Amino acid sequence: MIIRQILYLIAITIFTLWYGFKVMIAAALGVKQRPGGVYDESCRRWCQKVLRWSGIDVHTKGLDNIPSDKPVVYVANHQSFFDILTLGATIPGTFRFVAKRELSKVPVMGGSLRAAGHIMIDRQRRQSAFGSYQKAAEIVKGGVSALIFGEGTRSRTGNLLPFKKGPFVLAIAAQVPVLPVYVAHTFEILPKGEWRIRPHPVTLYFGEPIPTTGMDYENRKDLLKQTQRVIEGFCVDAKRDSE
Repeated sequence: MIIRQILYLIAITIFTLWYGFKVMIAAALGVKQRPGGVYDESCRRWCQKVLRWSGIDVHTKGLDNIPSDKPVVYVANHQSFFDILTLGATIPGTFRFVAKRELSKVPVMGGSLRAAGHIMIDRQRRQSAFGSYQKAAEIVKGGVSALIFGEGTRSRTGNLLPFKKGPFVLAIAAQVPVLPVYVAHTFEILPKGEWRIRPHPVTLYFGEPIPTTGMDYENRKDLLKQTQRVIEGFCVDAKRDSE
């Protein structure tokens, strides 16, 4: 366990620096965004290598529910920092995280997030957050999927928190499907507020896309409830599967 902890700390340091600077240098040189390019691959490889050094295996259910021909808004639960790693390592194609603006202040990581085109949301300023969601909607309309944690923050207990309306406003504005995702067992690896990891297999449950075609702003609450019901169902499935 101690060896895994050391390897995790080494990996998160080395690979954050390596891929972070790689992305920032690419952006500084004017390398354009393209599917499978340096921005996509750097994120994916960073996640995969940190997981491998940490001894975390990732299993999936419903991965074939992800459309290959159109973008979606992934809405996932949030238990741990390892949610980012497991999703980033697994989701195919081009996508960008919608993350809290505080992450942009983290050395190297913040710069690389901005350089790669991930969307930063200032949740403390309503007008600014609204503008960021509008920007995100334009990015998604352009063919890039978005991944956002529906609860807005990590759960301190591992249980689902109430979902925010922002992800559903985004999906409706972009007129793309919401794809519910449940991340199981990352809480056991690294709960919020702790630093010591406890390796444990993770399972990602991908639901069927929920269409938003024809919906408007007034439908956001119904879309939220529909998505949350799917994720709550996956939570039950995960508990049954682990018995």
